[in-house]
Amino acid sequence: MSYFKILGFEKEPFSTSPDPDFFYLSREHEIALTNLLIELRLKRGLSVILGDVGTGKTTLSRKLIQELKDREDFVFHMILDPSFENEKMLITALVRNFEIEGFKDDGLATILDLREALEKFLFQKGVTENKIVALIIDEAQKLNESSLEILRLLLNYETNEFKLLQLVLLGQLELHSTILNIPNFFDRISFKYTLNPLEFNEAKEMIEFRIRQAGYRASMHLFLDDALREIYENSRGYPRQITMLCHKALKRLVLRNKFVVDGALVTEMLQEEARAGWQRKDSLLQKNSY
Repeated sequence: MSYFKILGFEKEPFSTSPDPDFFYLSREHEIALTNLLIELRLKRGLSVILGDVGTGKTTLSRKLIQELKDREDFVFHMILDPSFENEKMLITALVRNFEIEGFKDDGLATILDLREALEKFLFQKGVTENKIVALIIDEAQKLNESSLEILRLLLNYETNEFKLLQLVLLGQLELHSTILNIPNFFDRISFKYTLNPLEFNEAKEMIEFRIRQAGYRASMHLFLDDALREIYENSRGYPRQITMLCHKALKRLVLRNKFVVDGALVTEMLQEEARAGWQRKDSLLQKNSY
């Protein structure tokens, strides 16, 4: 039997997979999601979300996808690894993944053929069918300047009233400096936001939210306040680190045949990791929106 079932859960509460049903909407995540939906609905073109490693960008993107699936007027695709060597690879990926009809993917098409197929598709969906075409790119810091320039050109496909392609980039903080080096790309950003680590109260709410989502119904709290404080201070408010520490704490709870995670249990766990050389030495610093 899995450890989480022993504790009364129906599902694993602290998986690090980006399950949108377990996504805790902090104030900043809610601001980002709400604004993204507004930008997409208004067809304003380009939005950029930045955040340090583990601040919840990927899960935010899955939550956005979940929202778009419930809307019949959206056509969307998500790119998880945008490491494209050249323009043809990028445009081919878009043509293939948007499943553009009438295009023969035989590898013989020229860049001009690919561009024309994509432009016709965007016009057909956006104007004739009145759909909103959205491209969401995770790990956008992997985009090189050449790929960003291609995406900038795609944003030029527009009517007098709106952009035909809606582009959402989610990337680590180094994407900021890359974009700043391309002024005519930066100037096209309609919405830009940087995700920060959680405050203590938000971290506490996140833990309680995930516990409830996993089906825990007992009235007893699994994490005491001193344990929550230890977890928060060690994770520095980063959602991924909070999730991993809670997972480890619950496993230890079962192995020690205890009923509640207290500060001593978390401290012992962290000390063991430090002695084994597994504690992070780098400093995780909060970044402000740009």
